[in-house]
Amino acid sequence: MKANVLHRLVCMMLGLLLAAPALARTPPDGEQLYAARCASCHADPATRSPALATLQRMPLSRLLSALEFGRMQAQAAALSPAERHAIAAWLGSAEDGARFAWIEARRCTQTIAELPPDAAGDWGFGVRNARHLASGVTIAPHNVARLELVWSLALPQVTDMRSQPVAAGEVLFLGTQTGSVLALDVLSGCVHWSQRVSGSVRSALTLAATPDGVSTLFFADDLGTVHALDARSGQRRWQRDVKLFPTTVVSGSITYHAGRLFVPLSSFEVAAAGMPTHECCRSHGGVRALDATTGGELWIYETTPAARRTGTTSAGVPSWGPSGASVWSTPTIDARRGLLYVGTGENFSRPATDTSDAVIALGIDDGLPRWRFQALADDVWNAACQLNGPNCPQDPGPDWDIGASVALVSGDDGRERLLAGQKSGELFVLDPDASGALLWRRRVSQGTANGGNSGIHWGMASDGRHVFVPISDPDWKLAGYTPRPGVYAFAVRDGAPVWEHPVTRGCEVDPADAPLAGLAAMRTGATPRSPWPQCSWFYAHSAAALLANGIVWAGALDGRVRALDAASGRALHVFETARPLIGSNGIEGHGGSIDVGGVLPHGRYLFVLSGYGMFRQMPGNLLLAYALPSDIATP
Repeated sequence: MKANVLHRLVCMMLGLLLAAPALARTPPDGEQLYAARCASCHADPATRSPALATLQRMPLSRLLSALEFGRMQAQAAALSPAERHAIAAWLGSAEDGARFAWIEARRCTQTIAELPPDAAGDWGFGVRNARHLASGVTIAPHNVARLELVWSLALPQVTDMRSQPVAAGEVLFLGTQTGSVLALDVLSGCVHWSQRVSGSVRSALTLAATPDGVSTLFFADDLGTVHALDARSGQRRWQRDVKLFPTTVVSGSITYHAGRLFVPLSSFEVAAAGMPTHECCRSHGGVRALDATTGGELWIYETTPAARRTGTTSAGVPSWGPSGASVWSTPTIDARRGLLYVGTGENFSRPATDTSDAVIALGIDDGLPRWRFQALADDVWNAACQLNGPNCPQDPGPDWDIGASVALVSGDDGRERLLAGQKSGELFVLDPDASGALLWRRRVSQGTANGGNSGIHWGMASDGRHVFVPISDPDWKLAGYTPRPGVYAFAVRDGAPVWEHPVTRGCEVDPADAPLAGLAAMRTGATPRSPWPQCSWFYAHSAAALLANGIVWAGALDGRVRALDAASGRALHVFETARPLIGSNGIEGHGGSIDVGGVLPHGRYLFVLSGYGMFRQMPGNLLLAYALPSDIATP
């Protein structure tokens, strides 16, 4: 069956027909090619690559797309088309009709009549990225324990529930790893409309009305393309390739403001550099501003100058720089000052720039830099450092991105402040009226160097008075390192601690389920162990926090969702999602790690995305819809 599907995909996607003499030759062995060309990276969580067990749950089309056009294009460039196809065929789960058939089976009988006139939503629950829902949520500390699962969806051949949905009225919009965008009925989960795009939906969905009055969904796929869909019908309005380089990807989400879109640009060259034959590194981050109605480009900002040849590696490969300073986060809008703020990551290669690990202020109208605050200088790192490869720069840094979105908040003293979190575990508060001058800083945790995904990862939440900080410290056994996974609250005015909610694993992990690195990982990478262990090695809080109606919502890597009292940090309720479940759509599903955005409260509903198979975490394919009983009024 895989051979037939592969042939069909080759004809459809690539337009390549193998000549008769080629068909007579022994086809490449996908398993051997994977072991020789792929296993060393995919067995090492520090390279940010999905583990073998996760890859084997992906559909063939997604794997081929990644190898031919997407994030693995650079790594696969040295392989022949037949070799790339062989690897994908050995890895991929066979395509079948159930992947999309369930959508037709769950079509709603009614159409979307109207969306609320002020329908809007985005990653930060407002362009200031404070992740604070100040209204519209019924779920509160006194009733959160009454939430019950009312419907669910299990998405076939999905391993990551990454794209944060957006809700408007009685419609929930969801982007999926299989490239589908769905308009779902909030009450039942039936499908109003569906639309497919060329790649996996990577960013959160952003909903806004463009100047011509059309409610529009904006998002980016993993091929570096931004899409605009009519939110009522699902019809395409436009799409635009925003890549700066073949390795460009949109990891943060798109911000809409005053008829314009602001698109953050990052790069997977940080992982490609782990290959000794890769010429590291020529890509960098940036921001593109687009006209929201047409997709036309307004301006572009690039975080470093164009790379130049800097020498030759020990493997005899040319080296390049400067590079990196990716914008992993969602841009923040400061309309009063006419500024846009982004955080950046480390440089990939030398020379280092003052734009890495920084908060950068750009003019909204022209994209020109106004000021920058660099949290850590000379942080130059790529995946070769984890693999002891020739592309690792001399004196590498710790890989401490500012990957969390910068938050602009108004304090109870009437003063505005910028909040920035770093993977070092440090929290920075800056003065937007003084060109980003540092007001105070606080180290919440120690952070781990060399690609550890520690500290403040995806984002914080704040009401202007307090800031709520998830800490994603992994449980590595390192000299002088004490992890502090949990959620912590501080006063925005001066950084005084308010409360802390540390978390523990709460179970005994099987040593065989601990992520390994190097040769040990290569030897065990093909072991058919369950991706859902009885006790998860990962359990910290990597997902961005959310504050709504007195509750701090925090998703964890062991599949738990904690509802914490915003005033005290006390756990009000804990949801366990890393479990098998037959979805309401009749598809077999399983929850997993909760990462990226995690949860969305809406009226009396709570929507949870469960499953994130990156970094050897637990994959999953569930959208869970919890609700309060109907006798509790919705605001």
